Amino acid sequence: MTEPARPSPTAALAASASRAPLIFDRGHTDDLMTFLAASPSPYHAVATAAERLEKAGFKQVAETDAWDGTSGGKYVLRGGALVAWYVPEGAAPHTPFRIVGAHTDSPNLRVKPLPDTGAHGWRQVAVEIYGGPLLNSWLDRDLGLAGRLTLRDGSTRLVNVDRPLLRVPQLAIHLDRSVTADGLKLDKQRHLQPIWGLGHDVRDGDLIAFLEETAGLPAGEVTGWDLMTHSVEKPAYLGRDRELLAGPRMDNLLSVHAGTAALTAVASGAPKPASIPVLAAFDHEENGSQSDTGADGPLLGNVLERSVFARGGSYEDRARAFAGTVCLSSDTGHAVHPNYAERHDPTHHPRVNGGPILKVNVNNRYATDGSGRAEFAAACEQAGVPFQSFVSNNSMPCGTTIGPITAARHGIKTVDIGVAILSMHSARELCGADDPFLLANALTAFLER
Repeated sequence: MTEPARPSPTAALAASASRAPLIFDRGHTDDLMTFLAASPSPYHAVATAAERLEKAGFKQVAETDAWDGTSGGKYVLRGGALVAWYVPEGAAPHTPFRIVGAHTDSPNLRVKPLPDTGAHGWRQVAVEIYGGPLLNSWLDRDLGLAGRLTLRDGSTRLVNVDRPLLRVPQLAIHLDRSVTADGLKLDKQRHLQPIWGLGHDVRDGDLIAFLEETAGLPAGEVTGWDLMTHSVEKPAYLGRDRELLAGPRMDNLLSVHAGTAALTAVASGAPKPASIPVLAAFDHEENGSQSDTGADGPLLGNVLERSVFARGGSYEDRARAFAGTVCLSSDTGHAVHPNYAERHDPTHHPRVNGGPILKVNVNNRYATDGSGRAEFAAACEQAGVPFQSFVSNNSMPCGTTIGPITAARHGIKTVDIGVAILSMHSARELCGADDPFLLANALTAFLER
């Protein structure tokens, strides 16, 4: 049976931006699935987002060039990070920004500098653990390999082997009889090196030579690489009524996708010059954000300042703009788990398909305060979107986001929000199929306020 054609996600969000009644559109979630499948690494994620921005009329600007103060949509790419903004016609130098912040990276297994290894007739790839993945979720799963290759001339090339190439085989229960009673215990060094073939002689350079051939490059052209594994199983609807979505890297490409859709929707509506909408998608959130492409680096501040100065602004204009700026740090959070409800705060049980969550922690692991809550509540009311509140159980350590980093580094009011999911940091996560669209509409309303 062929499903009826649906309106484009951006068109649906643009209708929301013009304050039309919110009509739920599963086409946005269909589009999220396409985005996830096309983005197996942060480098692919920003390339996919940039392609969508280009179609919406945004133009890439180089950080090494002089910037002008013209109006319209612009974006900067740096590695696995992207900052995009739209300057409305007539925007003054001191015009404040409204920022949606997110991150492009996800926990996974990443290739080491000397990748070729193996033993006992098996060829393997040496990997390092990135971030805090649920290690067991990477076992017995068909894995591809994707990322960025750096060539001799310093240029880069994206590569994506999106087929079963690697596998981390689990030890058979016959050789680990206690695993059911005692739980799975994995040594990160010994037990997580994937196999990718057979052979008694491990030859240095085999993996990179294979990737050069895959990418259509001459032998010996690649001198650097940033490579990572990904599950090749495609995103899919799940449940009796297809009310759930299972897929990889929803932490946090779900927010990158929603932010891209929201920014392009607002830009298409000829925004008024009261504020400048921005999308900031950072890399390296999962390991602390301390890099030139992370939220704790200078990228966002540099872009915002240069935008002010390119429009003829002074340091005083920059200070005024930052003082009026608000950022929504959008990242996934925890839905109440039916099998582990006691791990959650007993009075805060976010549910999937209940709308985005407002994340609060009084010890500033999240940046939300009371005025931030009011800001988000107003955006959700404008969009006709319900929202929920999340706090951690007092007995459980709380995670954190780019929110507190952004607030502290730039002196910008920041609010932490997101979508409630299960299986966070798994190779394959689970969310409600309605929530991505609800989040995107809330972000659209926030950017246009």
